[in-house]
Amino acid sequence: MHEMSLCESILDILEQQAEAQDYRKVSTVWLEIGALSSVEPDAMRFCFDAVMQGSIADKAQLEIVHVPGLAWCQQCSKNINIKQRYDPCPVCGDFKLQVIDGEQMRIKELEVE
Repeated sequence: MHEMSLCESILDILEQQAEAQDYRKVSTVWLEIGALSSVEPDAMRFCFDAVMQGSIADKAQLEIVHVPGLAWCQQCSKNINIKQRYDPCPVCGDFKLQVIDGEQMRIKELEVE
């Protein structure tokens, strides 16, 4: 489950930023997760609670912002929504798609004290 190591990395970032920006507690974390990021939101929630125990983000609320997959079709020159990589274009059926959005997983916002 790679979500556990992702949460450990998030905690590292939170601790580094707490020192740099002088806050002592994180109460809410907004996390953007793209549909094409290979990150499972439910697993992320479970791991987040486990990893944050006893840290500056202990009992912090995790808010997940879902980002849909977006690609540009080289054949019909349209931006289209995709649910997973290697889906065909729903307009023309071609597979020559360039992903534009939906691959990210990033901390979007924090609520701190």
